[in-house]
Amino acid sequence: MSDTAEPTPRSDHDSPWKDALEGYFPEFLALLFPRIHADIDWSLGHRFLDKELQQIVRDADIGRRYADKLVGLHRLDGQPAWVLVHVEVQGEPETAFAERMFVYNHKIRDAHGVPVASLAVLADTDPRFRPEHYSDDLWGCSITFRFPMVKLIDWDTPERWSALEGSENPFALVVMAQICAKATKQEIFTYEESKQMPYVTTVERAGYQRGEADLLLWLIENKFGADSAEALRERIESADNDSLRRWSVRILTADTPDALFR
Repeated sequence: MSDTAEPTPRSDHDSPWKDALEGYFPEFLALLFPRIHADIDWSLGHRFLDKELQQIVRDADIGRRYADKLVGLHRLDGQPAWVLVHVEVQGEPETAFAERMFVYNHKIRDAHGVPVASLAVLADTDPRFRPEHYSDDLWGCSITFRFPMVKLIDWDTPERWSALEGSENPFALVVMAQICAKATKQEIFTYEESKQMPYVTTVERAGYQRGEADLLLWLIENKFGADSAEALRERIESADNDSLRRWSVRILTADTPDALFR
């Protein structure tokens, strides 16, 4: 069997999430899954199991692939455990979501014999889409699989948004950025629908780039002030998508605006 994995399709927003999860995994859990974070012995470190996850994803073959991360760590009692984080970056409700969570969890447990906690982060804007379990039943033979889930739009309230703005956790910026990005995408879609634009692909591409530039400028203003955002506006608005995504990740740790571009 070849070790070369097939290319995996990614949405426009996958890369920043994957980079943020790799760089700030403890902070990610502390912000979105605090009870789990408190049960982990972080002094023993953690490691990302990309090869193991790629094998599971390739073998499962049950739909689109997302910004998933598989992480090995230890609980406070010293026992090893793995955490499978599934980020629904594309942000659209999907019927097979819960089943995929179950399949991935089962296959990892079966292949490696370790306890696995599957966590879901949903970035869509449909308040009704809240999958938290998968169940099946045939002639009295039944299974029920439950998993922790967070919905990012639940943070889009005045009280919780203020908490994000005042948080010292760097992952708060990722959540704020995702919420703003979804709002920008929705505004673009609404405008296209009202104008009945014929070249949606081209317009969407330009809209995404403008939306990412506006979002980065907002993050710079939020972290460094309005003067810094205005001074960098021309450079950011003329940048390509790859640069914008890199800078959006770097702003998590940048001490100065100049540090974004080093």
